[in-house]
Order: sequence, then C-alpha cells, then structure tokens
Amino acid sequence: MTLDFAEAEVANELMRLAKQIAHHNRLYHAEDSPEISDAEFDALIRRNNELEAAFPHLVRPDSPSRLVGSAVASSPLAKVRHEVRLFSLDNAFSDEELEEFVARVKRFLNHPADEPLELTAEDKIDGLSCSLRYEEGRLVRAATRGDGEVGEDVTANVRHIADIPETLQGKAPAVFEIRGEVYMEKQAFAALNAAQEEAGGKIFANPRNAAAGSLRQKDASVTAKRPLRFLAWGWGDASEVPGETQWDVMQQIAAWGLPVSPLLGRHSDMAELLQHYRHIEAERAELPYDIDGVVYKVNRLDLQQRLGFVAKAPRWAIARKFPAEQAQTTLEAIDIQVGRTGKLTPVGRLTPVTVGGVVVSNVTLHNRDEIARLGVRPGDRVVIQRAGDVIPQVVENLTRDEPREPYHFPDHCPECGSEALAEEGEVDVRCTGGLICPAQRTERLKHFVSRAALDIDGLGEKTIDEFFALGWLESPADIFRLRKRRSEIVGREGWQDKSVDNLLAAVENRRSPDAARLLFGLGIRHVGAVTARDLMKRFVTLPALREAAENAYAGDEEARSELLSIDGVGPVVVEALGEFFHEPHNREVWDDLLGELSPPDYVVETKDSAVAGKTVVFTGKLETMSRDEAKAQAERLGARAAGSVSAKTDLVVYGPGAGSKLKKAAELGIEAIDEAAWAEIVKAAG
Repeated sequence: MTLDFAEAEVANELMRLAKQIAHHNRLYHAEDSPEISDAEFDALIRRNNELEAAFPHLVRPDSPSRLVGSAVASSPLAKVRHEVRLFSLDNAFSDEELEEFVARVKRFLNHPADEPLELTAEDKIDGLSCSLRYEEGRLVRAATRGDGEVGEDVTANVRHIADIPETLQGKAPAVFEIRGEVYMEKQAFAALNAAQEEAGGKIFANPRNAAAGSLRQKDASVTAKRPLRFLAWGWGDASEVPGETQWDVMQQIAAWGLPVSPLLGRHSDMAELLQHYRHIEAERAELPYDIDGVVYKVNRLDLQQRLGFVAKAPRWAIARKFPAEQAQTTLEAIDIQVGRTGKLTPVGRLTPVTVGGVVVSNVTLHNRDEIARLGVRPGDRVVIQRAGDVIPQVVENLTRDEPREPYHFPDHCPECGSEALAEEGEVDVRCTGGLICPAQRTERLKHFVSRAALDIDGLGEKTIDEFFALGWLESPADIFRLRKRRSEIVGREGWQDKSVDNLLAAVENRRSPDAARLLFGLGIRHVGAVTARDLMKRFVTLPALREAAENAYAGDEEARSELLSIDGVGPVVVEALGEFFHEPHNREVWDDLLGELSPPDYVVETKDSAVAGKTVVFTGKLETMSRDEAKAQAERLGARAAGSVSAKTDLVVYGPGAGSKLKKAAELGIEAIDEAAWAEIVKAAG
C-alpha cells in the first residue's frame, strides 16, 4: 500500500508528535524539569488524537496514546517494579467531550443510552503519583510512578509524610496498594522557596516540581524537612478489594486513615456531572493545593473490569482539564538546538513573566513552520499560556504587523556548518551532516545508553561528551571497548579506581542486552520503544529482522507484507528500516556492535490460556459484548486480535451475520467457534 500525499503528511506529523511528546514526557515524569506547559503538552496530545481518529490506519506503535509516563531517569534510588501497572488518563477539554466519553462507555458495555450510569468525580491534584504497598496493614514499600511499570523506591522518604500512616486503622487485606498523589500546598511552597533563596539553594518552579524533588531524595532526612502531603485516589495490587464500587473502596481507604479528596462525589446525571466540574473549577483558586482538572470514573468495579484498558489509559476514566492561563511578554531571542536525528529545534527566550504564580522564560517554537505561522521575531510582544507547568506556548503575536525583518530560519547547522534541509513532505529542518555532526553523534550515543535503551549506569551525558571529545567513543560498539582504556580513564580528573570499575562493570553487564532495547537504542527513525518490541515479537532475532527489512527494501513483497502485518507497523516504518540497512555506514555500525554483543532470542511472556500466542479474528455481530471488548479480552489472554483472515490466522470467533471472513476461514481450514465457546475460553483463563 502506498500513501497519497495528504496521508504522507499526516504520517510525518504523527511521527513528529510521537517524538515530541515522548521527549516532554521524559522531562516531566523522569527528570522533573519540563520545558513546556500543561496547555502546550495537552495541545500536542489533542492534535495527535485528532489525527489518529481521522487516520486510524496510520496510528504508530510508539504513539503517545499507547504510552504512560517515562522510564526512570538516572537516580540513586532503587528501581521498583509495580505488580499492577500505573496507567495514565485520557483527557477531555469540553463538555461535549465528556458527554462523548460517557456515550462511548455505554456503547462498549451495550448499556442503553437513555439509562443512567453512575460516575465518581474528584479534583485532579497536580503532584507526583505514588503507590503505597501495605501488607497485613503495615506499610512495606512506596514507589513513584516511573513509566507505569517501573518506578523508584521512596519508602524511607514517605515515612516522613504525616498523611501516610505506618499502620492502617482497623482490619485490612493481606495485601493492598493505595495509590495517590504526593503534593505540596501553595503556602508551604512559597515558604520553601523563600527559605531556599535565603540559603542560596535551588528555587523550585512550582509546587509539583518542589514535591517531586523533595520526595525523590537519596537522603530521607532532606524529605523530612519538606512539608509534603498525600491524597489517595485509587489502588493497585490487592489480595481483596473492600467494596463493589469506586466510592465504597475510597471510603474504606479513608477509614483506614489516609486522606481522600473532600470534593469526591458521585453522580448519574450528566447535568450533575457538569455542575460538579463547575463547582470544583470555582473552588480551584481557594484550594490549598494546585489542581488541573476533574477526574471522572465509572463507579461500579465490575463495569471497570469489563471496560479494561487501552494501551496507556483505562476506558473507565477520563480527566476533564481546566483551560489555560495567559500573560504577555517579549520574545528576546530565538536559539537553535540540534538533536540526535539532526533536527533543528527553535527555542524562544522570553523576558521572564509570571503566569499563574510561576515565572517562565523559555518556550519551544517547534519548527520553521510554527515560527512562520506566528510570524515571530526577536523583539515581538507575544501572548503566552500555561496550565500548571513552567514553560508556556505562544498563542498570539501582538506585534507581527510592525515593519521589521522577518526571522530567517538557518539553512546551515549551527553545530557543524553542514547544510540544513527539510525532506519533501516534512516541516522539520535537519542537519545533513549525519555522524560528522558532533551534536548528532553525541546525542545518538546518549540515546543508546539511556534508560529506555541499554540503560548503562554511570555513562551519563557529561561522561559521553568527555569521552567523545577524547576520541574514545565514535560509535556504540566503542562503549564495549572502554575496558581497554581503564588506565587512561583512572588518570582523569574525577575518576577513581572504584568509579571506573563500576562503570566498566555496568558496561559488561550489558553484553547480552534485550534485543528490543538494543534495536530502539540504535535510534532508527520511526522505530520507538514500542515499535521495537513489536518487531522483535515477530522476528525473535535481530538478524531475522535485518533480513526481512533488506528484502522488503529490495522489492520482496512477501517480506514487506510480513512487516506490514505487524500491528502498528506501517509503510513509514518499513521504509525507515530499509533505508537504515541500505546505508553502508549503518551496516558497519550494526556489524561492529553485534561483534561485541550477544543479545538472546526475544521471548514474550504471555498469559497462560488456550489462545496465548495465537492470532484471533472476530466477525459478525457479537451479542454479549462489543467488538472492542472482545479484542481487549484477546489481548489480555496473550493473543493478537487481527482485522482480517489470512493463512496466519489461528482462530475465528463468529456471531450472527458472519459472512466473507467466516467463509474464508472455512476455505483455509481455520478453526471457527461461536461467541459462547469464546466465553468459555475466557472463563477458563480466569
């Protein structure tokens, strides 16, 4: 299948959005140093969702709609794997979107549209998500969200938060994880910053950053001096759930001695749900803590279980966000930064201005087209907006009609002087210098060792810059030859025998890396972490993937079809893989790297069920569940839900009205069962 010009533009924009959003997710969740405001981030998410809704066949495997938070950044805190994943929330920005959410839930459940459906509603506090694990009623572990699957162990730190009891009051289940938000009240935040300024310490941008920085301390005595609070909003792993509704369980959590929102309510009528939002919005300024919206959840837990989850969020909950705040300031300068893919990103430097109590001085201008759209030039007076974070977006240029020279976007890389061009159909301008550009080479190396890739402790940005300048790191394989330079490293400032040995041990510990992480670490365009995992699930070994990519690029339609049959892998990804292996330098880097490493076959753990590892197709009208619910069931059982029948299909589940798909299954000799038989498979899996 080939894309027409319009679809190619959409595919390119989705690619750019995926990378932008992943970058800002990492800064916000993993590093507590956001570059953009909530409003700007929400605008990126909203644009991504609009494009995916209009072009569902172009949804990327690394789409922001599939991902939660960010991998844990380099930290002295130990990593903790969550027994039950912490999901994010989808957003609504209008009454109409909230109404559509409720309608969508009813459709999924086959719930009559005119019958009420009860939801809880509570304020969405702007803090740091934290999971508290209680065993036999005693606190045994606390962990941050991280990327939803792996967070940081902050147990010693939360013991200093007065809102969090060491022991639950009354009888509690053997295991119960209480989830909520660690935050800092506005008044306490102002007092902390005043004290920090007087002592010459770090000034925090906002209460959320102050809370995150205070909780994620290696020295718990520092946390003890910070005025942190906790508010519970849900739960995770539990040996027993004390209630049949969201409301009941939250009341029990409160009875155990943990604070829950005083604004938590439950309503079945849409008018009441909207009125509750207006009430919380009106109370926002008077609340002692920052909030950025209202969270709605389906109240009945059995319905929550049926609804399940999409890639990054529950189907049974949504966050209705508040509108952004605005202010005026002057754009003083536009700086250009060069990323690992050569992209030239313009960054606006602002005259510092306070927006909603936060001082901001920088803004990402995205690309050349955004600058042209706004008509901004250094010296312009601009309107900026934010909704809870540190860096805003420019929404209006107040002086664009003043007769001044327009801003000329660079046509050469500021790092290496190479020509900078935008490929056909793209708005991003990229340096053509490739690996001769020091910015790209070092950024690619930093990406290769990052947490989501090979995760090599001790090889941080400063060390890579240092070793690159010395000529010790030219490509990823050079990392695994650093042991030959041990004596040279020890002789450098800041390096002792122990620190060098720790670094080399961390490197050696990655000699047999996860194949998907290694693939992601190579920085192939359009191949994000999720795409890498999906590719390795299909091909198992890296040589097999390379062979398929090279064959597809050479015109082998069977190889191309096999790649395209992977959910989330489209023509853009197939083209990027082919181009990567077609480039001689990339093949040299690949061969050199695999000469140093021995990644094992990629093995996917699936739930033990009769259909685990199989491809299932649903056809006809399903009577006891919606098609979306059926596909979600298949995925939970370790199966792949496909949309069409082929020789690779293992099972067809049919309902009344099944037509061509059922006929084709019969022709191919593929097993076909009815909806009742499918329900038995689901029941047997538990």
